[in-house]
Amino acid sequence: MKSTQPSVLVHGVVGGILAGAIVALWFLVVDLVAGDPLHTPIALGGALFGGVGAGTALSVALYSVLHLGTFAIVGGTTAWFLSANEIAPRIALGLFFGLCVLTAIHYVGLLVTDQQLLNVLPPAHVVGANLLAGVFLMAYLHRAEKDENPLGLGALKYHPLLSEGLRLGTIGAVTVAAWFFLVDIGSGVPFRTPAALGSAVFLGADGAATISMSPTILAAYSILHLVAFGLVGVAFAAVARGVEQLPSLALFVVMGAILLEALTFTALVAFGGWVLGSVSLWAVGVANLLAFVAMGATLWRGHPALREGVLREGLAGTP
Repeated sequence: MKSTQPSVLVHGVVGGILAGAIVALWFLVVDLVAGDPLHTPIALGGALFGGVGAGTALSVALYSVLHLGTFAIVGGTTAWFLSANEIAPRIALGLFFGLCVLTAIHYVGLLVTDQQLLNVLPPAHVVGANLLAGVFLMAYLHRAEKDENPLGLGALKYHPLLSEGLRLGTIGAVTVAAWFFLVDIGSGVPFRTPAALGSAVFLGADGAATISMSPTILAAYSILHLVAFGLVGVAFAAVARGVEQLPSLALFVVMGAILLEALTFTALVAFGGWVLGSVSLWAVGVANLLAFVAMGATLWRGHPALREGVLREGLAGTP
């Protein structure tokens, strides 16, 4: 970043405020979907400033100032740190920043203020908002500082592992989504599976009776689904490169199966164990098998060294 230090700080503060506004907009949409507009700022503002003034309007206003002020400080500090260490803003960095830094600041701040505030917002909402804010902040800094290097997908050419992993993850995500679409069609309720999981994650649904079929929930869960499989895809690509160095088809199969099963059942248990009663275990198993085959076939075609190494080891082990 080539700007002078004062301009870097200004850009960081402005970017931080805008990122804070993005988080506020995220929770406004979440609250609207849940049918309780402004629930988040009212709950947090009331908990933090309930004793200040009368009514909720003042506490919401004070909370909004605190919220945007915190993001302004975080944005300015982040811009200064990136400039001082000559680190260019990137989308991947924004995702890491949102997931780790912003989420840590959120929970540490609430823990220091009042431990009871930790349960006001569902973790999935917090992480989703922070991921979006982190990406937006990096995109703003990239534009404000007139960085000539690519920010988004164009930067993937410098990170072949990430690029391949995201491509694999997309293939796996689409395969699983298509399978459950057919399963839901067969049961007579299209999109029931993503609606059930999305309702569990974003609305805290605790049973089939509370499933929301709204387009917003379906879209939000689809994004989460793609992100999760993107991470699995990167892990798959990393495993494949390791197997190229030490060929072992068994290792590849075992690692792939573990990754998919861990992703699926961790998500189901963490966000809605009751969904296991709505989605047949055989359907989950078939979905994982199809995703593994699709992703594995893509790796097999794209990695001649992996293919030759595994085949060579197989032939060597043949009596």
